Amino acid sequence: MSAIADAGSTAGNGDQAAGDAAGLIVVHGGGSFGHVHAAEHGVSTTEGSHDPAAVTAIHGAMKQLNGVVVDRLQAAGIDAVPVHPLSAVARDEQAELSLPTGAVEGLLGEGFVPVLHGDVVAHAGEGVTVLSGDELVTGLADRLGARRVGLCSTVPGVLDADGEVIDAITEFDSVAAALGDSESTDVSGGMAGKVRELLGLSGTARIFGPDAVGPFLAGDAPGTRIDGD
Repeated sequence: MSAIADAGSTAGNGDQAAGDAAGLIVVHGGGSFGHVHAAEHGVSTTEGSHDPAAVTAIHGAMKQLNGVVVDRLQAAGIDAVPVHPLSAVARDEQAELSLPTGAVEGLLGEGFVPVLHGDVVAHAGEGVTVLSGDELVTGLADRLGARRVGLCSTVPGVLDADGEVIDAITEFDSVAAALGDSESTDVSGGMAGKVRELLGLSGTARIFGPDAVGPFLAGDAPGTRIDGD
């Protein structure tokens, strides 16, 4: 799952992106890269590891995926640059996140599009734990005052028990039964984890499918609206 946070100007997509990406932050998850290695080493958002080999395997896989994403964005004319959370983000003993934004703000100010990713980060007393892309999205959006937040999934929105897109979610219990478990190896909680995280956002967010990325960036409101306020 990928995520896009608009921290400034309206953004474009594809051939229009080169001139319209100001203020855009891109965050991508682990997919078949990081999640598999994290599961193999027993590392999740709550279970940590002090094994340096685990850190290298998980972070290395995520850097590889990040490189592919950045290369594709640059090929599309977007001034994308990589930002790796392991080097700057940490959790304290209460799992509270320290998320410095100076580098991201600086890159935005110079016209770049920062591309962050789910990663492992230092966690006091636990070694390292997984930092999900969803946590990065909400943390950056709140700290930077993002005007629009969207998460791109493999489905066209959050689906109910009949497979229909739910228009809006304002509290988790109303959709808990429909969300179930992720069908893939996801150490960050699958769709349920994403909805929970976005409900804690100070503003609204949207979850939509790949075909709706362009319309979302153009200002439309596809998929499911998540609003915990």
